[in-house]
Amino acid sequence: MDPQNIWITFPEVLIWFPLIAGLVAFMLRSPNAVKNWALLASLITLGVAVSTLIFTGEKYFHYNNVAYFWLRYLGSSFSLGLDGMGRMLILLTAIVFAMIFLFIRNNSYKNAPAFYGLMLLAQSGLMGVFLATDALVFYFFWELALIPVYFLASRWGGDRRIQATFKFFVYTFGGSLVMLLGIIYVYLHTTPTEFSDHSFSLMAFRSVLMNPVQQLWVFGLFVFAFAIKMPIFPFHTWQPDAYEQSPTPVTAVLSAVMVKMGVFGVIRWVMPMLPAAIVQFDNVLIGLSVIGIVYASLLAMRQNDLKRLIAYSSIAHIGLMSAAMFSAKAVAMQGVMLQMFAHGINILGMWLVVDAIETKLGIRKMSELGGVAHRAPALTIFLVVLAFANIALPLTNAFIGEFMMFNGLFQFSVWYAAVAGIGIILAAVYTLRMVQHVCYGETNALTSTMTDISFHQKLVLAILVVVVFVFGVFPQPLIDLTKETVVDLLSRYK
Repeated sequence: MDPQNIWITFPEVLIWFPLIAGLVAFMLRSPNAVKNWALLASLITLGVAVSTLIFTGEKYFHYNNVAYFWLRYLGSSFSLGLDGMGRMLILLTAIVFAMIFLFIRNNSYKNAPAFYGLMLLAQSGLMGVFLATDALVFYFFWELALIPVYFLASRWGGDRRIQATFKFFVYTFGGSLVMLLGIIYVYLHTTPTEFSDHSFSLMAFRSVLMNPVQQLWVFGLFVFAFAIKMPIFPFHTWQPDAYEQSPTPVTAVLSAVMVKMGVFGVIRWVMPMLPAAIVQFDNVLIGLSVIGIVYASLLAMRQNDLKRLIAYSSIAHIGLMSAAMFSAKAVAMQGVMLQMFAHGINILGMWLVVDAIETKLGIRKMSELGGVAHRAPALTIFLVVLAFANIALPLTNAFIGEFMMFNGLFQFSVWYAAVAGIGIILAAVYTLRMVQHVCYGETNALTSTMTDISFHQKLVLAILVVVVFVFGVFPQPLIDLTKETVVDLLSRYK
């Protein structure tokens, strides 16, 4: 196939297809029709995401990069591109949505066309975030990803959804405005282009020259926005409420993919642009991240609600990624790349198990559960495997990434690594406690009525478990995929 004859490229399909599919979903009237349409659209998107892994060399650059004139005289083009990290994250995004839509096929949602339409619009926004190579386009898709999630949480959430979504909106919208100020400030310091005095392009941002004071202010603006999205301590307080009150499929998207927007933003935009500021404030950022690991782990141990427990567990995992990332060590950065993918798969599986329990029994409190293994052995097996993967048991996908992150953090500071290591012990405690309270012991009046999960739910969880073990035993494909991103990034710190 001659690349010159191709009229559309992968980045375009990955954005426009979910967007158009979401708009079509709004027009469908039958709940079954919209479920089938959303699943089909997500599987097609997954196929395109997998296809991005096939083409390399000259064809890779043709198929995976595109730029159109957009706001020419402002120095902004609709510019999209895929590096190794981007390909990994769009693959994760495609997997997450496809698995969610397949898993919830039997779930009923009021106004299903709007629910599935908003989910697909959120997928389009997420793809755009991971593809954008223009700061204004990046900001556009950043907002596009957040807006559907706000409506999903506020319309289909729990009893306290209004308070939780308002808090979510205030945090994320405030962070977005601060980031926009940072984008405009950097834009005004870029060099002229053919059509404008400044440029929003990624390369222009990475080449901008600022003095230490200017770097400090810009660093604060960007990191504030990305720290809220990850989130890291003390910007995390919106997350447990939002996770608890959102419908579980939406929580899965927030936890498995959307938190990666913050990590991705730091790696793609901040670290290459402001290396001096990163070096100056690495101890502060790593210190806050390590505090967050221990703090979130202690709070997870105190939770009775499954969603809040997993929410705090996610904060602890992201805290470790953040600490490793700001250490700017090669092995740690490679570990972060692996862990972004592994955490997305594992936490997705955990949320889907919670959704199955809540759908069948209508409860999430561990004190009201027990004996599930007697009534739902398949669900129990999947929960145990995914729970162990979530605490990075050897031979599971999270083990290699976590080992590499601790290795890099140890190179940076033995003390930071030692304190962060407390999180491993605490994670084992609250995870095993959760498995014990949910699955074992005697059944009660409620859990004795539980039935096992359906075939398509077993299929989804089986696929996730296969991914857990495949990349736990052989993580090299992910390392090869992302190593150029790591090398390019750290070359700016020499």
